[in-house]
Amino acid sequence: MSIFVLLMGFPGVGKLTIAKELGSLISAKIVDNHWFNNPILRLLDDDGTAPLPNGVWEYTGRVRQTVLDAIATYSLPSANFIFTHAGVEGDERSARTYGQFVEAARQSNAVFVPVRLLCAEEELARRISSPARRERFKSINVDTSRSRSQNALVLDVPHQHALSLDVTFTSPSESAAAIRDHVVSAHNAALKATESSPPR
Repeated sequence: MSIFVLLMGFPGVGKLTIAKELGSLISAKIVDNHWFNNPILRLLDDDGTAPLPNGVWEYTGRVRQTVLDAIATYSLPSANFIFTHAGVEGDERSARTYGQFVEAARQSNAVFVPVRLLCAEEELARRISSPARRERFKSINVDTSRSRSQNALVLDVPHQHALSLDVTFTSPSESAAAIRDHVVSAHNAALKATESSPPR
């Protein structure tokens, strides 16, 4: 059974950095959310601090769906994937995006493992101000980051394989190792459940 890991967290938490570490541990391909966003964001006069136009995320959602459809159609049954998503609790668009990943995993008969990456406000503000983020069309607005930390929560959808991990004081490699251990347990549990299920 293949594995689909979804790393969820606010901008700056280190989703892609952790994904790269995790990818080498579980032999997974990384599909970062900016793969979907950047083809659209590159067309805009975006400085990383001003609000984006209303409706722009509907276009990135279409790109995401196309990529997920291709994965479900053409990837090998044993292929593992790591996705990233800046999901916010209570946000309809975040929930719809989460649903896209869940459905792609179902279509691929993959074990789906959602992971919430949490980080303290001050550390998150420090990370988001990195100039390297702007080179990848990522937000660098510290005020927005602080407001988000104070007023919102990372998307928290009940799932049997869900994991919440505070990465404030852990290195990317340490975080990836903890996620790897959780993924292995979830995969083994899914295999055991499959083997014990009566044939149809």
